[in-house]
Amino acid sequence: MTEGNFVDYVKMYVSSGNGGKGSAHLHREKYITKGGPDGGDGGRGGHVIVRGRANLWTLLHLKFKKHTRAGHGEHGSSGRSFGSDGEDAYIDVPLGTVIRDTETNEILFEITDDGEEKILARGGKGGLGNWHFKSSTNQTPRYAQPGLPMEEKFVTMELKVLADVGLVGFPNAGKSTLLSVLTAAKPKIADYEFTTLKPNLGIVKYRDFQTFVMADIPGIIEGAAEGKGLGHYFLRHIERNSILLFLIPSDAPDIRKQYDILLDELKRYNPEMLDKERMIAISKSDMLDDELQAELKTELDNELPIPYMFISSVAQKGITELKDTLWRMLNA
Repeated sequence: MTEGNFVDYVKMYVSSGNGGKGSAHLHREKYITKGGPDGGDGGRGGHVIVRGRANLWTLLHLKFKKHTRAGHGEHGSSGRSFGSDGEDAYIDVPLGTVIRDTETNEILFEITDDGEEKILARGGKGGLGNWHFKSSTNQTPRYAQPGLPMEEKFVTMELKVLADVGLVGFPNAGKSTLLSVLTAAKPKIADYEFTTLKPNLGIVKYRDFQTFVMADIPGIIEGAAEGKGLGHYFLRHIERNSILLFLIPSDAPDIRKQYDILLDELKRYNPEMLDKERMIAISKSDMLDDELQAELKTELDNELPIPYMFISSVAQKGITELKDTLWRMLNA
């Protein structure tokens, strides 16, 4: 999927259908005098329903669909004929989509399962026909209920990617290269910062036909909480990850300091991110000879508070071991 096709934020106006009016008809037929009330009920207005679809990965199909309206219920008629219900309107979204009320910013619900359906705007109830109101003291009621009005609202749909492992690192740390090696994804790779402008997803194939999903987000820099670089906008895509894999290049001036900066940015975005399993991958380690790597390992053993390993995406160094470690962490 190209970067321009990844849409993770959409605003939309939705309106359900009005309920149909009940009928106040009185039965009239040859040879039947004073037939009495026989007005049917009005039909229910159509709902606006959000439905989860596992085959969708983006909100691109909703980018230019700014209005969604359900059908109105039909009015009741004579002979106790009920009006038909209004047609429901369905909005298909990828799993992990959060729906908010745009005006209040309140979270209405979230879609996490394939085929899951939630009513976003409920259709108006149809009015009762006059035959419901007949009694011994009111044998010819000449009134019926009107249908209830529709619901309408402005909503915001926000996609939070559901992945198992999220890649975190500074720009040019090698996240996109690692994703391209581990999966069939083809993210943009170049030798300048902020090559990745949109999240990328890939499915990592493991032994015995098992898989897990990895997400790559744009690079984070110090001060992202104040809006530097691309800010914190894309961090919501790793909120749902089970494991955070920090990628720090082996030629970084201070590996522990870079890890602390990244951790602080995550904490400032959402302190709950620190509760996730974490691991560090020292990327571009093909630039180190054995002596330098041994020296760096001795130093990192005393400095880093979480597990780490040396990898090289280009030289395929440590890639199998990395997959094994991530799989064990996911299934611990």
